Amino acid sequence: MGVVRPIREAAARPALSLLPLDTILIGDCIAEMAKLPDKCIDMIFADPPYNLQLGGDLFRPDGSQVDAVDDEWDKFDSLAAYDRFTRRWLAEARRILKDDGSIWVIGSYHNIFRVGTALQDEGFWILNDIVWRKANPMPNFKGTRFTNAHETMIWASKGQKARYTFNYRAMKTLNDDVQMRSDWELPICGGAERLKDEHGHKTHPTQKPEALLYRVLLSASKPGDIVLDPFFGTGTTGAVARRLRRRWIGIDRETTYVKAARARIDSTLPLDESAMLVVAERKTEKRVAFGLLVESGAVAPGTKLMDSRRRWTAEVMADGGLVCADGAGGSIHKLGATLQNAPSCNGWTFWHFEEAGALMPIDVLRQRHLAAAKG
Repeated sequence: MGVVRPIREAAARPALSLLPLDTILIGDCIAEMAKLPDKCIDMIFADPPYNLQLGGDLFRPDGSQVDAVDDEWDKFDSLAAYDRFTRRWLAEARRILKDDGSIWVIGSYHNIFRVGTALQDEGFWILNDIVWRKANPMPNFKGTRFTNAHETMIWASKGQKARYTFNYRAMKTLNDDVQMRSDWELPICGGAERLKDEHGHKTHPTQKPEALLYRVLLSASKPGDIVLDPFFGTGTTGAVARRLRRRWIGIDRETTYVKAARARIDSTLPLDESAMLVVAERKTEKRVAFGLLVESGAVAPGTKLMDSRRRWTAEVMADGGLVCADGAGGSIHKLGATLQNAPSCNGWTFWHFEEAGALMPIDVLRQRHLAAAKG
């Protein structure tokens, strides 16, 4: 179950003004974490080098070469060298993580088992291992092994009895009101989300999809929490943190990645749907379909709805669906997610109607309907 963290005395918290919030620190992750004060971070998401140990070039059946990970930052002289690196950055991560914080580390079969051992040796308590099942994995072109179709995330607290954040109801809501499992099927990063340079090449070979980070941050942090990513890359963690109204700190030593990450995050807008966390953590109310409000006359077809900042406007249809002027349409939840390019949306808090010159969320109409039904 989710754990509600106690309010601490202000004096016990590191001063926010002393932390490099919403900033990318350029440098070695261990050295930069060493500059941060003890117990100042609420959540860490780490996507460390996988130490892939690839041998030779890989080609597709048509003769084209696969754009594999062959960057210097992923190369280590030996497994022992990789282990020493892992233990050093995990020791710093543990020092700066709050006692009620948690850490996520993602990896492949090349490194995740070594990372898991190091996590336990450092005193972390493993809460879950999450299997990210790739909906569109790269085939095994040589036909010598099974297609590698997943990566593993380890989620851990600072100790067996540590209090940590888990937004259980938000995860259940995101999963169509079914308890979320530890196997997540999501596509790999592609399309417009995949950052590329002026030559059309991938900016970063292992860019993670925003949908994956969205779920991680939504599950284990709250608005205003400070999230650290010590292997920031092109800034997926920072972009999603900004969308969900978390504060963030990124660390990376590659200036090309830092430049791309800054531009990406600067163009990211916070989601109106972040209010869903407040709604989702309440005791579940009786389900009401928006179409029922249309059928009952509480909302007339043709009514104009808009988001709180009046960026988008949609018209209510007779079947309870919404349609924008450009033809985009769907349910209150689906259309809200589509317009924001988000994995999900709580349409009840995203869409608003105008009443007496003020914008009000359509959840007000649902509450009025429920109150009338009780009366």
